[in-house]
Amino acid sequence: MVEKIGIPYKSVACGKLRRYFSIDNLIDIFKVPVGIFQAWRILRKYKPDVVFSKGGFVSVPVVIAASWLGIRVIIHESDVRPGLANRICARYADKICISFEETKKYLHKWARKIIFTGNPVRKSILDGNVENGYKFTGLDKHRPVILVMGGSQGAQQINELVRGGMNELLKRFQIVHICGRGNLDMSLHKKGYVQYEFLNEQMKDVYSISELVISRGGANSLAEIAALKKKALVIPLGTMASRGDQIENAEIFARKLGWGVMVGDVQVEDFIKAVEMVNRNKFNVKEKFRNGVYDIVKLILKVGK
Repeated sequence: MVEKIGIPYKSVACGKLRRYFSIDNLIDIFKVPVGIFQAWRILRKYKPDVVFSKGGFVSVPVVIAASWLGIRVIIHESDVRPGLANRICARYADKICISFEETKKYLHKWARKIIFTGNPVRKSILDGNVENGYKFTGLDKHRPVILVMGGSQGAQQINELVRGGMNELLKRFQIVHICGRGNLDMSLHKKGYVQYEFLNEQMKDVYSISELVISRGGANSLAEIAALKKKALVIPLGTMASRGDQIENAEIFARKLGWGVMVGDVQVEDFIKAVEMVNRNKFNVKEKFRNGVYDIVKLILKVGK
């Protein structure tokens, strides 16, 4: 994606920071110093004024190398609870941007560095066209649309719930189902149901025709849904599959915006009831969503002077 828009791309070795025992931890620990050295060489060549990092284990070597070279570092944490990578990067950062005020309690050691910016949301996603959305999907303009998405890889749990409850849901709704790579079910041919592995340019238009969104609890996806003022049912990854960050993200958004949240072993019958309940709820338009793009860019320009 980066190369397509003409931005130079360089890669470095990185060791994944796992919270559980794995033989890969013993291997990956040696990748970190290699990655730091590679990042150090790249940064010396490019001589950037600022390094901006969104977290993830790939960011750690770059942030450390930048700090050693005296390059200013700005990091951004999307989730309520910071991941291990950003907690490591926090000590090397000059500024720490956060999406939630609640994140401050997890980074209290670095309070003087923290700036509440909100989560950045791409402008293109806000410019959807309703006519294009209906034309692309082929759906009926006179029936409400549910958008279902489970992240770039799809979500087996959500896919199974939607397909298990499809006959009941289609009595009242139409469904746009983004099911992830390799997860299309070609046996499903029902009026009012369309499925895609993933969407790119068309995503903004599909958002524009959707009244309700069913999603995982990734902070970036939830920020987009909130910015678009859509009703939502969030089914976050549980603590067995993640560090629990998606649950916290979902609960905070739900409390502020009137969304629904389902956690754990969700049954199809309960899922259908939850969709209907969320559809009856009103989106809390009084809650102001903060798009972090402007504040983050302004900060980068200021720090980079």
